[in-house]
Amino acid sequence: MFLEKYDVIVVGAGHAGCEAAASAANLGCSTLLVTMSLQNIAQMSCNPAMGGIAKGQIVREIDALGGYSGIVSDKTAIQFKMLNKSKGPAMWSPRVQSDRMRFSEEWRLMLERTPNLDFYQEMVSGLILKNGKIEGVKTALGLEIKASTVVLTNGTFLNGLIHIGDKQFGGGRAGESASYGITEDLVNAGFEAGRMKTGTPPRVDGRSLDYSKMREEPGDVNPDKFSYSDETQPLKEQRLCHMTYTSLEVHDILREGFDRSPMFNGRIKSLGPRYCPSIEDKINRFADKDRHQLFIEPEGWNTVEVYVNGFSTSLPEDVQFKALRSVAGFEKVKFFRPGYAIEYDYFPPTQLKHTLETKLVEGLYFAGQINGTTGYEEAASQGLMAGINAALKVKEQEPMILKRNEAYIGVLIDDLITKGTEEPYRMFTSRAEYRILLRQDNADYRLTPKSHAIGLASEKRLIRMEQKFAASEAMVNYFKDTSLTMAEANPILVEKGSSPIIQSDKMFKIFSRPHIELDDFMKFEKVKNYAQEHQLDREILEQAEIQVKYSGYIEKERNNADKLIRLEDLKIPVDFDYNQIKSMSIEAKQKLSKIRPVTISQASRISGVSPSDISVLLIYMGR
Repeated sequence: MFLEKYDVIVVGAGHAGCEAAASAANLGCSTLLVTMSLQNIAQMSCNPAMGGIAKGQIVREIDALGGYSGIVSDKTAIQFKMLNKSKGPAMWSPRVQSDRMRFSEEWRLMLERTPNLDFYQEMVSGLILKNGKIEGVKTALGLEIKASTVVLTNGTFLNGLIHIGDKQFGGGRAGESASYGITEDLVNAGFEAGRMKTGTPPRVDGRSLDYSKMREEPGDVNPDKFSYSDETQPLKEQRLCHMTYTSLEVHDILREGFDRSPMFNGRIKSLGPRYCPSIEDKINRFADKDRHQLFIEPEGWNTVEVYVNGFSTSLPEDVQFKALRSVAGFEKVKFFRPGYAIEYDYFPPTQLKHTLETKLVEGLYFAGQINGTTGYEEAASQGLMAGINAALKVKEQEPMILKRNEAYIGVLIDDLITKGTEEPYRMFTSRAEYRILLRQDNADYRLTPKSHAIGLASEKRLIRMEQKFAASEAMVNYFKDTSLTMAEANPILVEKGSSPIIQSDKMFKIFSRPHIELDDFMKFEKVKNYAQEHQLDREILEQAEIQVKYSGYIEKERNNADKLIRLEDLKIPVDFDYNQIKSMSIEAKQKLSKIRPVTISQASRISGVSPSDISVLLIYMGR
């Protein structure tokens, strides 16, 4: 094995590494997945959940592209919720609670069933670099394994340092060693490195909690699922989650430990995730709040281990314990393990191309927390794209780059490469300009044809998508062509508090009214008969509803996206000398020279580059 040269080596088997290995292998490349522990493949290091606001859209995009995260999430879910259902469909975001142990097991089994994929358990301690190209990796045992491309997905393991109160020790995750050597090789090769921080809450024994003092948080009555394939089915049974609150008493106890907190006494200097702060950070930043929500999440179907979402902390373990025992329902709590913070190396992502290949070393790709992101979903999507592009490079084919108007994944990668990040980057719907186009319900329309074209998404996937698209389009056309009489329409319109019609009108116009929802559509005999005759499932009916109710917004956003595409088509020469432009600001010259944007559109999104700088650049380019 050690003499074999691989097309792709993936270092690290977290969410990014698993998707990278699967995509490269499924594209026909000989692939090796190297990890320090084969028992911890796709470990959910923090909360036992997939999806959420904007993250659920990413999981659906991964699935539409032929990745595994959606399927694994469906197979190992214990609860499903569609978040933001009270808002428009651009904001709907699927989320599942997962069985942590089964999630990791299912990922491993899926990878073991993937052709062209080998596994090896050992620490990668260095890289083989020659003349600006990657040639393979070196292991702690001194082995050299050659490869045409390498994808680094090291998560929090690069020089990882764990903090609990005034104690600190090396580690990439609780109970696991940190990884050493790769950072040093990259810095010696000219890469800029930085440090980031993240944290995790305590895990507790569910048998020691009094759930009667908490509010029940059930899943959806009619749960959906992530994957567009028919390989998975919606949940028939679900586990309850619960919610409770901190209090002023809890906050006072936590403050007692602030002088021993690595966050406040200066031992941790790196930045943590702004949108997932530790409990001590929340108390400090939001001093006017007398309580904070805690979500009590079971870690699986059968385990008693519970995740205390909202109580991420690096305070001393005795302070954590004393404070939690003052939370309603936690009076007799028993710890499985305390929460902790972890610092780790990352590499500012402006050093990458849109393919996630590094600019400095040909054939070397970065994905996940090494790029400064936080979250399983953000990592998995980068891993998928890095694996795809490493494989396409080996096959000497054009890379796959998703635009901002095509996918949240495109927004994520473009933000990282164009703007960089100095704190852990998390995806939100607000980061996307074209949210109404990038809905969770249409990710297969947007992305499956692209993935099928490169050989990743299967023919079966493409046919299923085309049938769904044709069925929903046919139903929309039926609404446009079919009228309802006053006698048919008015009883339901009046019941919904909507103005009655004064003459027959097309269904499309009537159903466009904001008060009228899918369940109301189905009260009309004509619609009910059409749906039954064509055997339409709820997925197709919801798609038709969205196309009817939001057609104006969708068309407007599509026109705006078309304008963006025209700027995307304006390529900047690779060797363009920005210093020759005398009338451009010094900051713009420095930023453009460092990031080397590929298009005018990308250049316009760089922080510090003004519209006037872009106008000057266009003139110099002969535009």
